[in-house]
Amino acid sequence: MLQVGDKAPEILGRDENGQELRTSQFRGKKLALYFYPKDSTPGCTSEACSLRDSYEALLARGYAVVGASVDSEASHRKFKEKQGLPFPLIADTDKQLVQAFGVWGEKKLYGRTYMGTLRTTFIIDENGIIERVITPKEIKVKEHAAQILG
Repeated sequence: MLQVGDKAPEILGRDENGQELRTSQFRGKKLALYFYPKDSTPGCTSEACSLRDSYEALLARGYAVVGASVDSEASHRKFKEKQGLPFPLIADTDKQLVQAFGVWGEKKLYGRTYMGTLRTTFIIDENGIIERVITPKEIKVKEHAAQILG
């Protein structure tokens, strides 16, 4: 997993509209890049809505918000529309971004082990350097915006 002090990759991927997102587009702002497992699931919806509901406060504090999962652009468009999300969602279908950040790993659910996205948020500073990592054990989906602003 990328750590505090590491430079974030320049190419982040394509959003729900097929637009390429780059770290350099966010120079001068802090970027809250949050990785989540799956569109339209309860925990991921709660996390996205926390960020949506506090979006103006995040912007006021100099943050840009970008979500990323391995779901498709079409899935992201549907999720964004249904939840009224004001920020882009990266469709990392080839898993390049989750692997670059080190958040693709082994998970367990109901005794079954499988590979998936580890819910993690990276705060990237104005110069593209990771200044904070909020790990899966730390994230509280319903209070995630407050954790970032904290």
